[in-house]
Amino acid sequence: MSNEDCFRILEDIARDLSGEVVSFPTFLDITFQVRTALRKPDLTIEHLGRLISAEPLMSTKIIRLANSVAMNPSGRAIVDVNSAIARVGMEVVRSVSFAVAMEQLLSSKKMAPFEVLSKRLWEHTMQVAALSRVLARRLTKVSPDEAMFAGLVHDLGVFYLLSRAVNFPALVDEPAELHELLVQWHDSIGHALLAAMGMPEELLLVVQEHEQDRTIVTLKTLGDVLFVANKLANVQHGWRDSLFCEPLDPARLSELFDAEALQAVLAESTEDLASLKSALST
Repeated sequence: MSNEDCFRILEDIARDLSGEVVSFPTFLDITFQVRTALRKPDLTIEHLGRLISAEPLMSTKIIRLANSVAMNPSGRAIVDVNSAIARVGMEVVRSVSFAVAMEQLLSSKKMAPFEVLSKRLWEHTMQVAALSRVLARRLTKVSPDEAMFAGLVHDLGVFYLLSRAVNFPALVDEPAELHELLVQWHDSIGHALLAAMGMPEELLLVVQEHEQDRTIVTLKTLGDVLFVANKLANVQHGWRDSLFCEPLDPARLSELFDAEALQAVLAESTEDLASLKSALST
């Protein structure tokens, strides 16, 4: 891809993010399962929250709505899905899920050239979300729900870049060039995308800096949690293609975990991930 093509796609993204409506596909099946669950008369907020938390665009929209002036006159920011659902109500969730499902249905066929990458990215996303929740719960005072949400949206920029790349045949035909674009720009695009959706400033910075290398001895902040969760997930569930880059090195995490502690975290995150997948299959 030429520099001119790269400029054109970034220019296209800038126009989209400056508009009032930002829309792109992530994982259509999950959205439809949320809509099916909403038809159940005995559905609880907790069950609905687990389903919505597995769809980053939908959960972002629900949280944004919960933080709007109409829904949140106190101005106290909500950054976890269950609290957002409790504030806006299930009927609003129903409307949002329908809108997101339609957006994804209209866009999903265009994403066919990136099907393998999209699924790999989604597996990575769920792994980071599960790890973030476990790390926050075991080792910090950070809200596990907030940590899980950060994990779900941390690579939203990659999904968004893919949705725009389908409009540029040169990228579709050049996977190495596409990979370079995704690696180089996904953090900044994710920050801009979440800003356009009205997400809290803390979350914007955490997403933008989740791959900035650093040494962490003690987990304290949401940024620490997401950085470590992403490093751990990349060991077995990275989205990057090994043909085009070296695997990310998690070795520096040995300063944070001994072998026994690391295995305990990974085992617990596996349970969380299995629970999430189980919720999605009902």
